[in-house]
Amino acid sequence: MGKRASEAEWTEKRAVLPLHGEIDLHVSPQIATSLQATIARKPAQLLVDLSGVTYVDSSGLAALIDAMQRVQQYGGKFGIVGLQETVRSIFEIARLDQVFRIFPDLESASLAA
Repeated sequence: MGKRASEAEWTEKRAVLPLHGEIDLHVSPQIATSLQATIARKPAQLLVDLSGVTYVDSSGLAALIDAMQRVQQYGGKFGIVGLQETVRSIFEIARLDQVFRIFPDLESASLAA
């Protein structure tokens, strides 16, 4: 079991929070804490990199939805980057692919900022 959330990587006004492994009920509180700490600094754009994530359950999705809403409250932009196919299907089943701004990679997210 490794670290699920790293420190956010900052470039100019953008923060990228890379997540790894399976995001479930046991690790969602840690991820929510990492997201809240990053959001407290009010980045203009917060990207959550899920390229290293293999599974997300409802508690993980709830943490992401909460983070998106908090970022939108202060006028920032929130995006999801690098969904693996298995995780993408979870987002599609929950229809969250229509709620989140989803980008294939960090470069395309930068262009959309």
